[in-house]
Amino acid sequence: MIGEAIAEGYLIDQGFTIETTGYRYRRAEIDLIARKGDTLYFVEVKTRRGLGYGDPSSAVSAGKEKLLAKAAAHYMYSVGHEWAFRFDIVSILLYANGKL
Repeated sequence: MIGEAIAEGYLIDQGFTIETTGYRYRRAEIDLIARKGDTLYFVEVKTRRGLGYGDPSSAVSAGKEKLLAKAAAHYMYSVGHEWAFRFDIVSILLYANGKL
């Protein structure tokens, strides 16, 4: 949750518009859906308190990618989106005390 808030703030600072957060479709959840220009961004946020389990982005498995793709297709269909899109991962490492 803190990771999603940090990522959302960062994207807004970079000029993105947040379309929705926590978008659910069946078993999938897309953390953030953002727009910049004509491109829609489906963003998975991974937050860790260290590298003990590897880089946060390595937690996105092939199965998770398939679920995200299905959820993204459903979202695009539901809003009539017919232009560019992409998938991104935002990795956030926190200090052990939970701070950036």
